Amino acid sequence: MFNYLRKRFTSHIRERSRRRARLVSKDGRCNIEFGNVEQSRFVFLIDIWTTILDLRWRYKMTIFISAFLGSWFLFGLLWYVVAYIHKDLPEFNPSINHTPCVENINGLTSAFLFSLETQVTIGYGFRCVTEQCATAIFLLIFQSILGVIINSFMCGAILAKISRSKNRAKTITFSKNAVISKRGGKLCLLIRVANLRKSLLIGSHIYGKLLKTTITPEGETIILDQVNIEFLVDAGNENLFFISPLTIYHIIDKNSPFFHMAAETILQQDFELVVFLDGTVEATSATCQVRTSYIPEEVLWGYRFAPIVSKTKEGKYRVDFQNFSKTVAVETPHCAFCLYNEKETKAKEKKGYDNPGFVLSEVSETSDTKM
Repeated sequence: MFNYLRKRFTSHIRERSRRRARLVSKDGRCNIEFGNVEQSRFVFLIDIWTTILDLRWRYKMTIFISAFLGSWFLFGLLWYVVAYIHKDLPEFNPSINHTPCVENINGLTSAFLFSLETQVTIGYGFRCVTEQCATAIFLLIFQSILGVIINSFMCGAILAKISRSKNRAKTITFSKNAVISKRGGKLCLLIRVANLRKSLLIGSHIYGKLLKTTITPEGETIILDQVNIEFLVDAGNENLFFISPLTIYHIIDKNSPFFHMAAETILQQDFELVVFLDGTVEATSATCQVRTSYIPEEVLWGYRFAPIVSKTKEGKYRVDFQNFSKTVAVETPHCAFCLYNEKETKAKEKKGYDNPGFVLSEVSETSDTKM
């Protein structure tokens, strides 16, 4: 038992030491931070709407509660000041014929309650503004208008946060690993993607970026250099009919950055394959982007995905997500260069080649014989 735990602990430490930093996590979040930004943070207040939407829920709810409580308390103080200046409070011993600016404000607590009733339009009828003070009437109008603005902004921010297309992206899932195997006689890198909802993504488009470190001929080192990776499905990569899981593939040809990689050397490579899926949500018409990434340890050479779609006896199509990321070992060339050399060799064997320097000369036979 002790030896087993020691082996598991050792393998865990070895795996963590080999774990590579990645720009995009499996769930699509970007692992990047900005330092020494010269612009002031007040520039984020210019686009306050986007700033509020990007906040985490705990900060958003804190601002939501603080905005209402702060406005209620601030206007409560103003109502108390109005009552204090007009000498409506009990400590001033107003006469029986005294008409206050606001009925039944006896202190700061009652002023706060009146502020709350005014802004949320509860109106119990016990406290109300009289026509005695123009200042109180103006304050009532100003608080009512400001209350509508606060309600509209905060409720709109909460609704927009809930209905953001980022939440729709969580129901689009990619396979845990990418595989490399032959498809249609060509060596391809394959990834499986599925839509967990029955509602479609309209105008879906799939593409990829290979992030790696390159050194230019001038000696400049570029970290996170981006190389376009074209992904296809059998019907093309535009306007996908995304009703069932799809297997997208990238053809590893001479223009592919994977062309010079092999099964023995792919784990020594330093790259990150980021896959994007763009589309429009059918229910809300909002654009949506889903992304994930694969590092060399997550690219399996010589495997293909297990079948996932079957047809039942009732004529229905059944998708078994238990096999969604399951892979099966298949016979695969250990490099793309070898596969293309093999094809060229076989093609040359089937062809004949003419020698342009060869001239056929005809020899005429004579039947004359001399006796």
